[in-house]
Amino acid sequence: MTGSAPSPVRMGMVGAGFMGRQHIDFIRAARGAVLTAVADPAANPAEFECPTYPSTAQMLDAEQLDAVIIANPNALHVETAVECLQAGVAVLLEKPVATSYAQSRRLVEAVERLYGRLLVGHHRRHHPAIARARSAIRGGELGQVVAVNGMWSARKEPEYFTEAPWHSEPGAGVTLINAVHDLDLLRHLCGEVAEIQAIQGSNVRGLDVEDTVSMSLRFESGALGSLIASDAGVSPWGWDQATEESLAFPFLPDEVAYRIVGTRAALSVPNLAMYAYAPSVPADWHSPLSRTYLPYAPRGSFPAQLDHFVEVARGTAAPLVSADDASRTLALVEAASLAARTGRTVDVARFSADAQAEAEADG
Repeated sequence: MTGSAPSPVRMGMVGAGFMGRQHIDFIRAARGAVLTAVADPAANPAEFECPTYPSTAQMLDAEQLDAVIIANPNALHVETAVECLQAGVAVLLEKPVATSYAQSRRLVEAVERLYGRLLVGHHRRHHPAIARARSAIRGGELGQVVAVNGMWSARKEPEYFTEAPWHSEPGAGVTLINAVHDLDLLRHLCGEVAEIQAIQGSNVRGLDVEDTVSMSLRFESGALGSLIASDAGVSPWGWDQATEESLAFPFLPDEVAYRIVGTRAALSVPNLAMYAYAPSVPADWHSPLSRTYLPYAPRGSFPAQLDHFVEVARGTAAPLVSADDASRTLALVEAASLAARTGRTVDVARFSADAQAEAEADG
């Protein structure tokens, strides 16, 4: 006699903007979750077919929720997540985990103190191509990784900044909104970053936040890397264009986001094209390269992330991206900003230790 299926996880949505509406669509399509309520000052109950509330606190007081997805403005992430953790519900917190490393450490402390269940929404880690690429790198299929190159560039429309003014205020910018995903994946694939250099520019729009950033990385393994991100330049290059993750981007199946170079082979991601010498020829630059594709079962990152969050909410899985893990990515983002401001190379571990000590002294 088989047991009955568990009840769907009752989810609340905080923030019904662009990302919030995407999450709502994924909840509605999921088997293990049900949309129970929405908290957003501008939410219309008729539109969402569930109760709506002007604040997170009112939603938590009125509804019996198992979990909450938070997709409100970045500056409110930590405050809202702590509020939900204190209410005893599981949390899926959209990236970035916070607008500063110091804030993120406050959230890490709250998760530990409250024994919270919190998953950070670095959704790309849930893509099956990333799992396969990571296993190839960690399993030595590329040999020793010596270099990695990444790019994300797309020209965002003016309304992106005028309809959501916080997009042009400190706490936003292409580094924190977009490149944070790429830095997180580079950490996930290639290990921790030891040193970073960066140059930022805002000459296209002249806003208080950068529209373009160029970064150079030295990983703890000794591998070197580079990453360029821009929300002001036309390009087919980037994760969003190379996958079908978002309808907001046209899908270009022959494009890639990252190129990883090893002593035995090279790998492009997310199409997982591997380039290597045939066993019958010398392994040097005079020999032709063969191209094969690593197999994986295609699936979207967001549905996979939501299924994982359901398990986190039920207490049957540890979060793939914890608050502490996401905090390390944010430290890297902040170290990049410091490198851009000062024009010097930043030791990431030392920066993180100093920032954490300062946060503890202030808190």
